[in-house]
Amino acid sequence: MDELTAAGITDPTLRASYEECKRLNSLHGKTYYLATLLLPKEKRPFVHALYGFARYADEIVDDLASELTIQEKSDLLTQWGEKVLQGLSSGDSNDVVGRALIDTVTKFKIPHEHFVAFLHSMKMDLSVTSYANYEALMEYVYGSAAVIGLEMVPILGPLSDAAFEPAKKLGIAFQLANFIRDVNEDLDRGRIYLPLDELAEFGVNKEMLARRILTPQIVSALKFQIARVRQLQKEATPGIQELAPSSRPCIEAASELYCGIVDEVEKIDFQIFNKRAKTSTGRRLRVASKAYVKALQAR
Repeated sequence: MDELTAAGITDPTLRASYEECKRLNSLHGKTYYLATLLLPKEKRPFVHALYGFARYADEIVDDLASELTIQEKSDLLTQWGEKVLQGLSSGDSNDVVGRALIDTVTKFKIPHEHFVAFLHSMKMDLSVTSYANYEALMEYVYGSAAVIGLEMVPILGPLSDAAFEPAKKLGIAFQLANFIRDVNEDLDRGRIYLPLDELAEFGVNKEMLARRILTPQIVSALKFQIARVRQLQKEATPGIQELAPSSRPCIEAASELYCGIVDEVEKIDFQIFNKRAKTSTGRRLRVASKAYVKALQAR
């Protein structure tokens, strides 16, 4: 039985919407997609829907409309976002990605404010280029990452409300790990996501980062950020046991692979300006294989 049928999705138009979300997930979210495959078939389409929404908004900001001005991108994002939010309220949408999202949100009673927060953070990406401190960064990260974890929990199957806070922390850890890996690429986009006051504590400023020369000060600053990712992961890990057993292998694998990005940064001796830290295929396969066995046992 295919995933959509297993999930009870039979309407042809709705199936096409979910298929598009799955395509976006498989094309752009390699690690995320791999982790999704560890879920029971009947849960996967709904996770694809959440990814499709997030990815399409991200493409408006960074990829699809690269030839547009910031104001034009902002207008496009606002128009698309308002259309999706209106669809969430009305329960209907003509948007190919929006249909699957609305169906998912309705089925699992996911709070609409999570999507408002996400769109707010996407708009921040169009105008905010750096963050004075961790508190300021968290306004962005809450909407861009924490709410993703909160949206996922109803689909994964919470055993209690204790599942939500750890999911939020894990989402933040994933995002912060990406920031550490992507310092060089973010500089290309004119952005710095590491809190400026924390960088300053180690003698690092914007100009030093812009020179893209690894210094002992930058290494110390990166080590500080990596420690935070690992602490958040440690605090979030017990919360995985608050999810349905069939969902745990997926989240355990995602945690190891996403937070494991910081291990890869260490393995390249923090050479973030010259190399891109990547999780090896071997590690992905080892993590996925172990999780797959657990997933089969859980089912």
